[in-house]
Amino acid sequence: MDVGGTKTSAALVGPDGAVGPVVTVPTPVSGGPAAVLAAVAGAVRALGGEPAAVGVGSAGVIDPVRGAVVSATEAMPGWAGTELRSGLEQLLGVPVAVDNDVHAHALGEAWTGAARGARCVLLVAVGTGVGGSLLIEGRVHHGARRVAGHLGHLAVPEATGLPCTCGGTGHVEAVAAGPALHAAYRRAGGSPDVADLRAVAALAADGDALASAVLATGARALGRAVGGLANVLDPDLVLIGGGVSHCGPPWWEPLRAAFAAELLPPLAELPLTPCALGTTAALVGAAGLAWHGLR
Repeated sequence: MDVGGTKTSAALVGPDGAVGPVVTVPTPVSGGPAAVLAAVAGAVRALGGEPAAVGVGSAGVIDPVRGAVVSATEAMPGWAGTELRSGLEQLLGVPVAVDNDVHAHALGEAWTGAARGARCVLLVAVGTGVGGSLLIEGRVHHGARRVAGHLGHLAVPEATGLPCTCGGTGHVEAVAAGPALHAAYRRAGGSPDVADLRAVAALAADGDALASAVLATGARALGRAVGGLANVLDPDLVLIGGGVSHCGPPWWEPLRAAFAAELLPPLAELPLTPCALGTTAALVGAAGLAWHGLR
């Protein structure tokens, strides 16, 4: 299961990580946690078959030991405090394992994707927000309060004075996330007919100077932040995923340049690699959690 503020996806995943057909339903956040849990259970049942266990990658800060949501944004009102594991075990009658959706994404890439065989992996997910996950020897580093991975809240000069979703200002998410890039295009005088980031990226691909400059500013800020973090963590590789990563060369080229310029000399050859599994990564990783629990 991959549970987000807009949609919830489910798939049957085999012990080799092979993914079957995906069922996707709207996440009924307006109905509160009980409605979301019911939707999750309904999506599992819609797959058919008899799953041995259910793994869930969920939005929010997750305590994987309790299987509970520690905190969440207003994208999912009332989600904080939800006992995901026990609630779903009651509804489905099988063991349930739970973690944050970005951590599940990283675990999926480590199992069957671009990070397979790597000992230390930093994954950066750039979409509606900017999140991350650090895997060490195949295990998620959660931190003392389960908050590890919130790299969108690193301060960068490009975001000075810009409000962040966390309530602070000046964080990289405020300049590099998808909605932030679209907002920056509008602030810079871009056409109001350009409805979303996908349209901005299309303009940049066609050589539009303003769209290209907006993407480059956000990408450079992100690259600098991630490069600095790589100097601290020294991973085997850095993976980049999320919807913004599909913005093409006008985004990837300044990202790579800023990342490389920040690295210490011993890290000069550190790979910055696109994720390989796309939208199924969190499903694969969540399933891996479930399989691990059965073993």
